[in-house]
Amino acid sequence: MKKFSYRSSIRWSVVISIVTFIFACIFSITATAILEGVSWALGMLTVLIIILIGIFFDMIGLASAAATETPFHAMASVKIKGAKQGIRIVRNADRFSSFCNDVIGDMSGVISGVASALVVINLVGNADQDPVLHTIVTVIFAGVVSALTVGGKAMGKSIAIHFSTQLILYVGKIFYFLEHRLGIIIFNGKKNKSNHGKRGKKRGTR
Repeated sequence: MKKFSYRSSIRWSVVISIVTFIFACIFSITATAILEGVSWALGMLTVLIIILIGIFFDMIGLASAAATETPFHAMASVKIKGAKQGIRIVRNADRFSSFCNDVIGDMSGVISGVASALVVINLVGNADQDPVLHTIVTVIFAGVVSALTVGGKAMGKSIAIHFSTQLILYVGKIFYFLEHRLGIIIFNGKKNKSNHGKRGKKRGTR
């Protein structure tokens, strides 16, 4: 494991807060623009997609924290694509899970709330015409969205814990594709690798 650093942790927290603010603004504006004037059925489908995105990222974020390096080293020894990337994900599980769970996962929950409010407006029309109907529809829709979000994340957490290795391998294969086809490297692993090597040398001298 990496040595804990308060300075690195604070720096990462500041960066992730700024990234979350930017992403939240962009996605909120995008969701509002897409849902303005669309039918309630299409709006509900959009909300469902946002919820599923949040559940998926919450699941792989937890899987990175639950997974261990050992099976990925075994897979990397027989040159399975994505295994080396899986090792990097596990070694950087704190940052990976923070991005997936806190940035994408929680932000999806906020945006789905905004989107659901727009869907309710499109569904019942002008609230002044029938405020009672508006209230009933708002409560029911909010309950459905909350139930789908919480229930989906509960199921996703169970899957993440029991199938963490398989999930991270799939994500590792996506990272492998990004690295070898597009030249995009998510985690280079240089810092972790060097630290791991230094610890091994220190143990050897002892």
